[in-house]
Amino acid sequence: MTIEKAAAIGGGVIGAGWVARLLLNGIDVSIYDPDPEASRKVSEVMKGARRAYKQMLPGGLPKEGKLTFAKTIAEAVTDADFIQESVPERLDLKHKVLAEIDLHAPANSIIGSSTSGIKPSDMQVAMKKHPERLVVGHPFNPVYLLPLVEIVGGAQTFPEAIEVAKEIYASIGMKPVVIRKEIEAFVGDRLLEAAWREALWLIKDGICTVEELDDIMRYGFGLRWAQMGMFQVYRIAGGEAGMRHFMAQFGPCLQWPWTKLTNVPEFNDELVDLIAGQSDDQSSKWSIRELEKIRDDNLVAIMEALSRQNKGKGWGAGALHNSYTKQLTDLASVKTKTSSAAAKAKATKPVKKAARKAAGKKG
Repeated sequence: MTIEKAAAIGGGVIGAGWVARLLLNGIDVSIYDPDPEASRKVSEVMKGARRAYKQMLPGGLPKEGKLTFAKTIAEAVTDADFIQESVPERLDLKHKVLAEIDLHAPANSIIGSSTSGIKPSDMQVAMKKHPERLVVGHPFNPVYLLPLVEIVGGAQTFPEAIEVAKEIYASIGMKPVVIRKEIEAFVGDRLLEAAWREALWLIKDGICTVEELDDIMRYGFGLRWAQMGMFQVYRIAGGEAGMRHFMAQFGPCLQWPWTKLTNVPEFNDELVDLIAGQSDDQSSKWSIRELEKIRDDNLVAIMEALSRQNKGKGWGAGALHNSYTKQLTDLASVKTKTSSAAAKAKATKPVKKAARKAAGKKG
């Protein structure tokens, strides 16, 4: 399915990321966000997204879609065939917003929610007209670069809606993964939550600092995960005998008291001050915008490196990166051809007019 017009409800970090991905795919977007600073914030995200895409597409970007700031949700979703909701993670707010979207959106539009952990069934109860077209479409930041989107259907979601959602997200260069069972926090955030919880204990107990923990991830297993994930890496670790040997060798470790994952550190001011202070020591020399640029440059470089693997076919995210940049290049060439044709037509109009005048004088 091709998106003709999209609507974005919420223009925070995630919502603005969706807007950027959609606009840079040439799709018109109508956005609603009551924040008086929404226009500035979306503009800042767009600057970063354009900068990253120019690195991916040195030959030129496609013609951007048109961005319109709507005054109401009803105005934003009118005539939209795809709507992405990205409001804060409060169920009461989700209910209010989704009920209004459902009331005013076209009956055949797909509604995706960017929620990080709320089950779609719990959100659908507020939708009285067409709850069957709601799916969770959970992305990862920055949305305009990271391709993964977790799709989760609720109790009332039609299987056809999930299939259409997959087509929509894939059409804008994403990697849709349908989560087989509806659970809170889905898969990605469950893994992140487990690592985050253990990391908080390691900092709280003085085992390492924030910077040291980040170094362990980015100089070690983080590099492996970026291109193979967890299980393929562990299969290799099992040697020629593969995953069965790895499981036999390291499975018993799961019974050892290595982890505090079953316990949660008290989330108090002392812990917040400890983490925030160490984070300031690590990163305060860069502004958030500077860190975003560094992050985006690194992500583009990693995906482009992966895109050259497997004899140029790409590996993992690199294979999708090849396909996506080709898609965007094709869109850009359509823009160039259209512009050239328009310029040529404009240039020939005076000539034709002059020729008609000359012919009239001869007669």
